[in-house]
Amino acid sequence: MKTLLNLIWLVLCGFWMFLGYVLAGAVLCVTIIGIPFGVAAFRIGIYALWPFGYTAVDRQDAGAPSCVGNVLWLVLAGWWLALGHIFTGIALCVTIIGIPLGIANFKLIPVSLMPLGKEIVPTDQPFAPR
Repeated sequence: MKTLLNLIWLVLCGFWMFLGYVLAGAVLCVTIIGIPFGVAAFRIGIYALWPFGYTAVDRQDAGAPSCVGNVLWLVLAGWWLALGHIFTGIALCVTIIGIPLGIANFKLIPVSLMPLGKEIVPTDQPFAPR
């Protein structure tokens, strides 16, 4: 079922959201200071490309630097990526078949707003590795 949902997701919205994250990552990697944010964009972009079967969990070792980084991320790229998830989720929820995909889009909003301090793990092991 995960594979089927991922394939439908990929066709309807996953590829376009992935391209948004890749664009954000490429722009952020232009400066040396932006490289960690670009890497986070690429990491979350892969999650947005193939989300079913994976989940985002908080890292236990994330501290104040990730909190400050998340504020910068929110200003630089997070808000418009979250808007992409909101609009795509609303559009998908218009149809009965698209409702699970729309809900998945809404679940990606917190990760798109604050990706630093999060780890993407398979759903069969929902705890971040140490």
